[in-house]
Amino acid sequence: MKSPKILVLRAAGTNCELETANAFAAVGGKPELVHISEIKAGKKRLMDYGVLVIPGGFSYGDDVGAGRVLANQVRHTLTDLRQFVRLGRPVLGICNGFQVLVKAGILPHSNNFDQTASFTVNDSGRFEARWVHLRLNTQSSCLFFAGLPEMVELPVAHAEGKLVVKSPRHLEELKKNKSIALQYVTEDGKLMGYPHNPNGSIFNIAGLTNPEGNVLGLMPHPERFIEIHQHPNWTRQTYRKQAVGLEIFKNAVSHAR
Repeated sequence: MKSPKILVLRAAGTNCELETANAFAAVGGKPELVHISEIKAGKKRLMDYGVLVIPGGFSYGDDVGAGRVLANQVRHTLTDLRQFVRLGRPVLGICNGFQVLVKAGILPHSNNFDQTASFTVNDSGRFEARWVHLRLNTQSSCLFFAGLPEMVELPVAHAEGKLVVKSPRHLEELKKNKSIALQYVTEDGKLMGYPHNPNGSIFNIAGLTNPEGNVLGLMPHPERFIEIHQHPNWTRQTYRKQAVGLEIFKNAVSHAR
């Protein structure tokens, strides 16, 4: 079966594109590192790809807010992104990529692609880089989580990971639409504050998906856990045959096929 082409979007300041491309290649995808200027110049077309991923990093130095500049470019350069999403093709935003999807109005889901959420600095006032416990929303239709257990662990690495929403009504809509893909929790699955919630995100939100489940934005880095031994406690991870991150990328490739 033909391997789907993966568009790994990059810009000045992106720094996780190689790890992300390697993760997709490991599960049978054909990743291509594409600078957004190549799309703007017409050298590359989004619709030629089966999956779009916006990796982590500090696009344009996050100088006017995390992901803001790249989000504006995405809105005005990837003009067929709405069609890409409506066709059911997977879209993944990791860390800075999640910030881009939110500030471009792709997430949370909106019929008019209006921005109804944003990110601000972590409550701790510092860069948080460590492993966290996460609970996946088994009620959502997120294709990236097919076959995964409810409780997983992934590493985070961010300074502006605190998700905020426009109003309490918008949070209720996220709950109602099952758009909350995953949450920061304790080891036994409870919603608690810092340090379990590394940034102070409202309702401990670590990731969002659209109602159809083909778009996922998350602050943790799945590309940093594609081999079991990357887990700090890997010698006791005998119950997992594959790393959680690898399975997330595998699900995207399988869907694109």
